[in-house]
Amino acid sequence: MRLPSSWIVPAWPAPQRVRAFVTTREGGVSTGEFASMNLGNSSGDAADRVARNRAVVRALLPGEPAYLAQVHGTAVADLDAPFEGERARADAAVTSVPGRVAVVLTADCMPLFVCNRAGSKVGVAHAGWRGLSAGVIESTLGALEADPGDVVAWMGPAIGPAAFEVGPEVKAAFERHDPEATQAFAPHAPGKFMADLYLLTRQRLARAGVREVHGGGFCTLREADRFFSYRRAPKSGRMGAFIWME
Repeated sequence: MRLPSSWIVPAWPAPQRVRAFVTTREGGVSTGEFASMNLGNSSGDAADRVARNRAVVRALLPGEPAYLAQVHGTAVADLDAPFEGERARADAAVTSVPGRVAVVLTADCMPLFVCNRAGSKVGVAHAGWRGLSAGVIESTLGALEADPGDVVAWMGPAIGPAAFEVGPEVKAAFERHDPEATQAFAPHAPGKFMADLYLLTRQRLARAGVREVHGGGFCTLREADRFFSYRRAPKSGRMGAFIWME
């Protein structure tokens, strides 16, 4: 089966056996704010429609995707170990088992794909500002168990730097760990800043030793026809970022 035309296949130098894609709003059966490919079941969409949407995606995958209970934290699910299913409270997942599918759901937060150059282990992280500042990238790289110089990363669709207004507490949360993070915050309205999640992610990856970083340049809030956005509509749906190895 072919992916809907608006879905995103990363352009990154991952090994050929590593496969990944990110869904958009296209291709499902949900309506209204959830139109149409909503994969999230916690925002008020009809459960049967979410199930039908997930079935559409499942048909494109080699196995059942390991949906998580995401909490904007730093826990990483090891999908090679016994898995609790969607009750597993984690914001990232890794696997070295061919055909096992890792996934995170997003709607302004960034999905970050990672893999090693050997193509023997892959992962995905849900990187909003809370998880990012707390260390979800570092936790995911640790679980990947790869030399940082052998890691390839790809940044998926997130809220863009011209649309992400935050308060000083967000800026401070990053600056506590890295003074250079100030470069990712542009003064805006009184007491407000515009934050660049893509730059913050690049900074975190660079500090961890990862140099091969691709993707970025999306804006989930402004590209309303293509992406869900929690800031634009709190009851909106969720996109899925899926990665696995053949």
